[in-house]
Amino acid sequence: MTGSLLEQAIVYLGAAVVVVPLVKRFKFSAILGYLIAGIIIGPYVLGWVGQSSEEQTRVLHFAEFGVVMMLFLIGLGLRPALLWKLRVPIIGIGGTQVLLTTIAIALLALAFGLPAKAALTVGMILALSSTAIVIQILNEQGLLTTPAGRNIFSVLLFQDIAAIPMLAVLPLLAMSSANSSKHLSADSLIAHYPAWIQVGLIIGTIACIMLAGRFAFKPIFRLVAATQIRELFTALALLIVIGIAWLMQSLGLSPALGAFVAGVVLAESEYRHQLELDIAPFQGLLLGLFFMMVGAGIDFLLLIHRPLLIVLLVALLVLTKFLILLLVGRLFRMNMVKKTIFAFALAQAGEFAFVLFAMSLQLNVLTADIVSILVLVVALSMMLAPLLMIALDKWIMPRLSQQASSPAEQDTVENDNNPVIIAGYGRFGQMIGRLLMANGITATILENNSDHVETIRRFGQKVYYGDATRADLLASAGAYEAKVLVIALADQTKSLELVEMVKNQFPHLRIFVRATSRAHAYELMDKEVFSFERDTRLSALELGQSVLQQFGFHPYRARRATHLFRQHDKRVMHQLFEVYKENRNDYIESSKRNELIIAEILKADMAGEADSDYGWSVVLSDEEIEAITEDKADDKK
Repeated sequence: MTGSLLEQAIVYLGAAVVVVPLVKRFKFSAILGYLIAGIIIGPYVLGWVGQSSEEQTRVLHFAEFGVVMMLFLIGLGLRPALLWKLRVPIIGIGGTQVLLTTIAIALLALAFGLPAKAALTVGMILALSSTAIVIQILNEQGLLTTPAGRNIFSVLLFQDIAAIPMLAVLPLLAMSSANSSKHLSADSLIAHYPAWIQVGLIIGTIACIMLAGRFAFKPIFRLVAATQIRELFTALALLIVIGIAWLMQSLGLSPALGAFVAGVVLAESEYRHQLELDIAPFQGLLLGLFFMMVGAGIDFLLLIHRPLLIVLLVALLVLTKFLILLLVGRLFRMNMVKKTIFAFALAQAGEFAFVLFAMSLQLNVLTADIVSILVLVVALSMMLAPLLMIALDKWIMPRLSQQASSPAEQDTVENDNNPVIIAGYGRFGQMIGRLLMANGITATILENNSDHVETIRRFGQKVYYGDATRADLLASAGAYEAKVLVIALADQTKSLELVEMVKNQFPHLRIFVRATSRAHAYELMDKEVFSFERDTRLSALELGQSVLQQFGFHPYRARRATHLFRQHDKRVMHQLFEVYKENRNDYIESSKRNELIIAEILKADMAGEADSDYGWSVVLSDEEIEAITEDKADDKK
């Protein structure tokens, strides 16, 4: 398709709107949806886009601004102090990964018969991973702020920085110095200067960006914000991002790196949140377009003509990077879960490879045949990235969790003859444990999350790492001598398994359970466990009481209304248990009626105490509440 800009926009947007929701419906990553959409509208299926290399290049350059904006937003979320804290994983983990991967892939390239310079070039380029895809997947799965996510981000950041010396090294590897200077002068305004001047200009430019972000941008933002014209603020945000990207590109650097530096500088600005709101929609659309271009750029004719070679190269690339990443994880003492996430997330090649391969071709470092094959390998590996993360989430992580709870890896639990055992010591279990210890009641604590165990031990608390659903572990913890078991597990399935096991093997224990939902509570009641508390119920009622006071309720009136609501909610929950088991539709209708009943109870209570002095002794009796409930039920009839 070589139609107008509007026609191309319709094709790209239409494909995204149709395909991505279908993919998300099957609970796959949106990135996979964009890639599939690109394949469908690409030259080898419908042929609506990508028929000419000029068109592909033009759209890809436009879409790459999505990556630039993504790095800008990531920078906005990183205060300089936090970035300084990450300096060890950035340089240590990132540097080790790039170095080892470059060496390993270069050796493989030599084995395939490439010259030494070409092999080193291929090794450097394929050592990089896809910032765009990985960050998007980590965001979707909520992993970016986890320890594993921070390690992954550190490596990606180092790779973006490493792209700068790679751009400088490629001309040195060139077979023709004439072509080298020609290329550099076309892409960099400072290519004709000596190397030491180039380095000085680059450092000076980055310093100017940082100074402008700290001193010049604030008054400009303040001036624009004072106009209260929102689109003008958006225009300024786009001007900053695009302007810095252009400046970096003019110096022969990665525009994404420049945008990241600008984001970090503006992270301390009071306009940070507004900048995020204004840039995020553009970033999302352009990233989607970028992924569609990757899908459309897959050369299926080459794949059809040389399928075994392409499949072998993709498998070798992913496997080599995966093994190197596992090795790096081991060198930096990551546990099995972190190490596995780390390896699965970064095992693909990166989008910057397209730029570097194009430059290598122009510099005659690589031949056209090699570049066409490697570009296809990079595109297919990027398409595998969402599938690898889906496999990790669906199949690998559950098995790792089971292995992590194997007897060999768990603590040896001592029987301290404590009257209470607490299974699960997250935010819920910790509150119970602290309350008990503050009142002189000791407890044996079991926690199945190694990160939690390490953190809790730093605070001087004695906690054992182990799976409480194992009968032998509970026995070692003193289950035969204890009086009470508190089940504070967040996993509903594990919680119910533990209840059933304890009732069979330790029937003397009084069980108190954290219910994660109303449905979980009903399942506990079905197992004849009635000492439970829903984990958000009391905190929600406390906050609701504060809201009532904000609306003018006397503190006693608000507390009393909250108490009555809690009383009624608990009573109704038990009353509707049988209805819940027999007919869900009847349960829903009964729940609706009871919402009206509690409103009547609170109204009657308020009317009955209109002349009260707000003493704490006046509370509706059970008989009075029952009478109101019956009257309301009669009215409904």
